[in-house]
Amino acid sequence: MGTVDLRVFLGVLVVTLGAAPFAVADTPWLKMPVGKSRYSQFLAQTRLIDSRLSQEYSGASRLSPKGGDGALPRYNGAYRGVWLAMARESARAHNVPEDLFLRLVTQESGWNSAAVSPKGAIGLAQLMPDTASLLGVDATDPRANLNGGAKYLRMMYDKFGSWKLALAAYNAGPLAVDKNGGVPPFNETQTYVAAILGG
Repeated sequence: MGTVDLRVFLGVLVVTLGAAPFAVADTPWLKMPVGKSRYSQFLAQTRLIDSRLSQEYSGASRLSPKGGDGALPRYNGAYRGVWLAMARESARAHNVPEDLFLRLVTQESGWNSAAVSPKGAIGLAQLMPDTASLLGVDATDPRANLNGGAKYLRMMYDKFGSWKLALAAYNAGPLAVDKNGGVPPFNETQTYVAAILGG
């Protein structure tokens, strides 16, 4: 570097360093409040954005499906017999929470594969003959009965978007859930849903 180049470089350096505070002071968008570090300013802006977003999305819960389920209870029944593994398999095959389906079977038939209700529901999952026919399953065959029950419960979940309403429809029928806009006010259905969901 020649003498002239060095003098020019040093001159530019002195002018730049010496004039920088004045340039910043005269440029409004570069001004920073006295005593505030960039970090504290960043935190203040982040809090502002967070509060605005939380206000914006505070009503988003209204978009959730009706009858939100929360945490589903675990199966803690005493039954450990041959149908348990089949019921788990059927639940998995139809994307139904296993514990929920096991609690349904406990409530429906008490794990009695020969159970027949006074209304004519048959087997472990207590399928009505018309429902079994609709599903294309033999309600008297335990494996098919469990498979049909899990499939029907999943159909009700897909229709209503909630396991609580799916259980109500499984018990009282989907028309009753539609008509009442939720769990029907029938004592049997209210007790049924509460027993399975643990509430």
